[in-house]
Amino acid sequence: MADLYLKALTAERRALWAECRLKGLAKDTPQRLRIVEIDALLAAHKAKQDASKAK
Repeated sequence: MADLYLKALTAERRALWAECRLKGLAKDTPQRLRIVEIDALLAAHKAKQDASKAK
């Protein structure tokens, strides 16, 4: 089954990263902060999936 949450987060991260690269945004902009937040969400989701598989 497709993990739509993971797919949506990854797509949003890619779009934000492309915008940051295109505009040359600094690290403290809302877009860059959202990328950091998405990275944390992705890591937490991956850990949750790994824990489910380990059982």
